[in-house]
Amino acid sequence: MTVPVIEQGGRSMAETLELFAENVADYRARVVRVGVGGVPAAVAEALSGLGSVVVPVGLERSWLAEAKGLRVDEDEQLSAPELDGIDAVVTAAAVGIATTGTIVLDHGPDQGRRAITLVPDTHVCVVREEQVVHDVPEAVARLRPGDQPRPLTWVSGPSATSDIELDRVEGVHGPRTLVVVITP
Repeated sequence: MTVPVIEQGGRSMAETLELFAENVADYRARVVRVGVGGVPAAVAEALSGLGSVVVPVGLERSWLAEAKGLRVDEDEQLSAPELDGIDAVVTAAAVGIATTGTIVLDHGPDQGRRAITLVPDTHVCVVREEQVVHDVPEAVARLRPGDQPRPLTWVSGPSATSDIELDRVEGVHGPRTLVVVITP
């Protein structure tokens, strides 16, 4: 599938990336911007202090060079109770949306199945700069499923909800902590 060229809504790529980082941070996610070789250290830092980590089978292995406690989710081997005991997941992303601060996962090989992105308490997501688009219509154009449609998960910050008194509770419907690593 050819990825369409996406216009950045009249903004430069630098402005779009800055807006993306700002809006992701507004959702209480931690944003880390690194150069080409900085992903392994950023991932290891995000996982510091966590005991067990699951990664999808297709994730770029060089990103994990400094990480410890990794378990690869091959052939969807981990059950829900096993995943409940995992501290973190590391994935790539399909698209990042600047205006909403949203990361979209299409659950390809470098993102894994939905369960591994929703059950562990921490999600570390690596987003390449070329994956960031300005707005939702641009993201949808890039996500056209082609011959093999997959489920999409749209992530705007750590999972959170509020009760009737507007008390915020995090981690109810997905990871409580989101770390987004932005790299060229």
